Amino acid sequence: MIEAIVGLTALGGGLGVFLGIAAKRLHVDSSPLEGDIEDILPGQNCGQCGYPGCAAAAAAVAKGEAPVTVCPPGGRVVAQALAAKLCLSVDLSGIADSGPMVAHVDETTCIGCTKCSRKCPTDAIVGAAKQVHTVVSDACTGCGACVETCPAEGIALQPVPVTLQSWYWPKPGEAPPASDGVLTQ
Repeated sequence: MIEAIVGLTALGGGLGVFLGIAAKRLHVDSSPLEGDIEDILPGQNCGQCGYPGCAAAAAAVAKGEAPVTVCPPGGRVVAQALAAKLCLSVDLSGIADSGPMVAHVDETTCIGCTKCSRKCPTDAIVGAAKQVHTVVSDACTGCGACVETCPAEGIALQPVPVTLQSWYWPKPGEAPPASDGVLTQ
């Protein structure tokens, strides 16, 4: 029993030293600009930009392979922040800034085919086969993949509902947030 404990302790210590040395020798320095750009991006990793995640999109923007308007969920705000960070001028006339959106399933048209839940990258759509589906709005990134997939056209993107946690006081001269004026809990 003691031999086994000593043997496993020695093996664990030896592997720990080996991994520590490997981490030092094989470390790849990333550009600090990539980290700054990734901090500006929303971090949803939704894939709407055509990259597998925000880190890959940030690397592409830093290398000049992607425009600063690469992030659809970020809209104008993210594009302006990226342009300011990279000291670029950007034409924002082609960017629709609809604000944050979440998917909504129309329960009267949902046929329960589960195509939307299989397509959702964040598993925000909940429901079983031949049952009505629903969207967990806290997990939805608003990527729109489910909208394109739904054969019954029962899913639409809607603005994030204003709640006590997401409401903010608008700045002077700024339009109030789009809502019906009622805060939901």
